[in-house]
Amino acid sequence: MIRFLTKGLLRDRSRSLFPVLVITLTVTLVIFSIGFLKGTMNSLLLDTAVILTGHEKVVTRAYHEESQLMPNDLALLEVDQLVADLHQNYPEFFWSPRIKFAGLLDVPDENGETKIQGPVLAVGIDFFSDGSREIELWELERLMVSGRLPEHRDDVLISSKLADQLNVKAGESVTFIGSTMDNAFSTYNFNIAGTFNLRKGQTDKQMMLVDLSGARAALDMENAASAIFGFIHSLYYDDEAAVMLRDEYNETHSDSLDIFSPFMLALRDGNQMGTMVDISGAIMAIMGGIFLVVVMVVLWNMGLMNGLRRYGEVGLRLALGESKGQVYRSMISEAVIIGLTGTVIGTGIGLALTYYVQENGIDYTKGIEALSNSSMVMPNVFYAQVTPDLLYIGFVPGVLATVLGTMLAGLAVYKREMAQLFKELET
Repeated sequence: MIRFLTKGLLRDRSRSLFPVLVITLTVTLVIFSIGFLKGTMNSLLLDTAVILTGHEKVVTRAYHEESQLMPNDLALLEVDQLVADLHQNYPEFFWSPRIKFAGLLDVPDENGETKIQGPVLAVGIDFFSDGSREIELWELERLMVSGRLPEHRDDVLISSKLADQLNVKAGESVTFIGSTMDNAFSTYNFNIAGTFNLRKGQTDKQMMLVDLSGARAALDMENAASAIFGFIHSLYYDDEAAVMLRDEYNETHSDSLDIFSPFMLALRDGNQMGTMVDISGAIMAIMGGIFLVVVMVVLWNMGLMNGLRRYGEVGLRLALGESKGQVYRSMISEAVIIGLTGTVIGTGIGLALTYYVQENGIDYTKGIEALSNSSMVMPNVFYAQVTPDLLYIGFVPGVLATVLGTMLAGLAVYKREMAQLFKELET
């Protein structure tokens, strides 16, 4: 029966081609819109996580209280063991120590005298360890403006904005002036390996990226770190999982009476980030729900109109001896075939478009460049996100709405009277 109906649909394009095209286009829009919405929200959260919060962040309780001052005298100690324990106990995340510090960057002239100085905000990240994903997280290979990635402990990357401000370029040496972990005066020479542009507005205006070992040498922080950042392997933030892990860790590993005990924070615990996470989830649910409802109404109406247009055909089939149940069931079967065909094609096209935007993104540089926010990093390029639910969510409007519309229109089959039918056939 299915084979017979399929052949009929293929031979009569007026019943199949337009409905399949409409369903394909609609499902494609649903898949791409939801994927882009999720990817955009995740891009906002991921950029903030990479630079400021991580999906999870472990610090001392004292450091958390004074975090705006970057108090490295309150930093974590015995970090190597802490990281090893985190990897073992929570393998669904990958963990990496960070050191955040600030000071002055001194640029010497040809005589070794100070030519120019400027403030710098430095981040010590792990460039060289096996399995480190910091270069991937920061997308440095794509965002390099000049030079190369660091190859030695004393190599650094500085933002192109800071390089222009200090009039330096890759290959030159600079001196960091600041204070050590013990608040002693510190000077340390770095070599500029290259420059980068994060393309996130003012976020990287005074930024310098240092290898973790170089930062430890400059600040006398052997086996210490400001924080340990954790990220879900897929880099797709799951707020519920992050909160559960935070609560479990703090309950079993953190001592509320010890200001130097490790203390875990989820991304939502950053400044105003909890509100942002909640709002983004609500916006995504509302927009996705409204879009699905609108699409279902459109496809429902299409199924209804297709059924109404076929009243003459239905009457002829009844006159030839088909029962009303047979006609009704065949109409529903045809709707299922059309819905499945359009949904499968639309899902494939939608996933392909979503994956393309996931890999290449859409650039909003001109609209974002002038914005600056201390608690939220705004990306200039928004990416879509291919998630498992995109594989099946298109079947809701594509198949369900089409079949429901056909079922509603098909109810009129049972209202057809033979007397009225013969009148129609006479005319």
